[in-house]
Amino acid sequence: MKAETETFEKIKTPQKSESSIPPLGGVGGAVAVMEALVAENVETIFGYPGGAIMPIYDALYDYNEKLKHILVRHEQGAIHAAQGYARVSGKCGVVFATSGPGATNLVTGLADAMIDSTPVVCITGQVFAHLLGTDAFQETDVINITTPVTKWNYQVTDATEIPVVLAKAFYIAKSGRPGPVVIDITKNAQLQKFDYKGYEKCEHIRSYRPKPIIRKKFIEEAAKLINGAERPFVIFGQGVILGKAEKEFKKFIEKAGIPAAWTILGMSAIPTDHPLGVGMLGMHGNYGPNVLTNECDVLIAVGMRFDDRVTGRLDKYAKQAKVIHLDIDPAEIDKNVKATVPVWGDCRETLPLLTELIEQKVYPQWLQRFRDYMQKEEDKVIKEELNPSGDTLTMGEVIRELNELTKADAIIVTDVGQHQMVACRYAQFNKTKSNITSGGLGTMGFALPAAIGAAYGDPSRPTVAIIGDGGFQMTLQELGTIMQFKPNVNIIILNNNFLGMVRQWQQLFHENRYSFVDITSPDFVQVAKGFGIPGKSISKREDIKPALKEMLDNNGSYLLEIMVGKENNVFPMVPQGRGVSEIVLSKEEL
Repeated sequence: MKAETETFEKIKTPQKSESSIPPLGGVGGAVAVMEALVAENVETIFGYPGGAIMPIYDALYDYNEKLKHILVRHEQGAIHAAQGYARVSGKCGVVFATSGPGATNLVTGLADAMIDSTPVVCITGQVFAHLLGTDAFQETDVINITTPVTKWNYQVTDATEIPVVLAKAFYIAKSGRPGPVVIDITKNAQLQKFDYKGYEKCEHIRSYRPKPIIRKKFIEEAAKLINGAERPFVIFGQGVILGKAEKEFKKFIEKAGIPAAWTILGMSAIPTDHPLGVGMLGMHGNYGPNVLTNECDVLIAVGMRFDDRVTGRLDKYAKQAKVIHLDIDPAEIDKNVKATVPVWGDCRETLPLLTELIEQKVYPQWLQRFRDYMQKEEDKVIKEELNPSGDTLTMGEVIRELNELTKADAIIVTDVGQHQMVACRYAQFNKTKSNITSGGLGTMGFALPAAIGAAYGDPSRPTVAIIGDGGFQMTLQELGTIMQFKPNVNIIILNNNFLGMVRQWQQLFHENRYSFVDITSPDFVQVAKGFGIPGKSISKREDIKPALKEMLDNNGSYLLEIMVGKENNVFPMVPQGRGVSEIVLSKEEL
């Protein structure tokens, strides 16, 4: 018995991996799983054992020199850690979980990975095949539960399928627009011995085309529009990073001379101080990019999906502009914003073709308009946020000091809320794959486990997790993972004693009716101490820089709690139900 969300027929390729076991029959399905992971160059697995996946963990016992396993404290922590690992390393994250609650605990992370296009392969144990559908102990219908939040899923009931199915899983997760995959393996298939003939990586699946065919006609049409533009504007997203097209994108904007703004997930694809970089788009993005979206004559969107947080009201979004949309996923083109010219394809391939056809130009007056708006934002918002005149600490001044100490070289992992918006607004980056956050799903509790994964994804750089007091309490059990495996994770809790973003909305749009947003927290420093992690709590401005330096200089993980203003708000802001050009700089403008 098997179930799958799509029918994919594998066309075998001649590539075979070198197996670490002799070419004899009688290999168990669980061992075949290990061989697949080794052949796919997996280095790190995040997981939690249980009854239905026990044969796989038993096989892992003999592979501990080839495969590093990180025992998390909750399966949601496993998949968020795998996401952080994948986003920083550019590789596929791998997760193990058992059946029933183990598998269902992955669902939030799967949804997060799906909407943010993160490649993760989750291998879940399942009850014996003959018990499927009987409501056996710890049985759930993992396939139907995860169908809406996976790129592909498949249930293995026969061990002979394991090598082929796992080869497909890694190929599908990593190719085209990446995404999460679940492979559910019944216990009998893990135990079953079969005539193992080695592992072949998958390089092609009939009926699955990860990259659409590039239409050169549309490349030419796009170039013509760009060459004729007077006020062109580039907006770019994570597709640039996922496509490993950072160099190609930089060459494109520099030859075109076009101002470029990033989405939250596109941030760090180019250095944040690039002269053509004009800031962040979206609800709490920069003033100029939002306003001037509705004044440009050609809007070039690269690897982004026109999310509602970027567009505001669609009926008021860039109606004056010709829209060029470059994306690897044809489903995203025309989904929210109608494209004048659709450019299907991998942007690493389409951007050089476009760059070759465009003229070398500069737009000094147009670029100056972005700078003028930035100055207005600087005067009304940024100066007070980064260098406050009052006694109350702001989140922005913490990020400013962090930038100076890390020299824009850190990996910054944020949770969800006000601190996320402030960090994404003010953090500076020199390198790609540096801004790790939950974008589309907005998952509180994401940052701590994702930071653990990020630390394994690139241990050469400091990893800093910036978390609110609410989000931290959702997954703080992962301090136990840090205690046991000792990744270097610098944890900053920006504590305002509120669920800050919800409180801001209640203040601005619900007449200060603060309904269940006042949150009481434990002594975070003592909690961390219980896990063997040093830390301190500060509330004075003069302590910010020394405390951050102590954290960064510490050999190992560290927790720093910084008490910030209780009722500080994040501006600019595009109020819900308004267009992007109706962005406001203060609550008085609402």
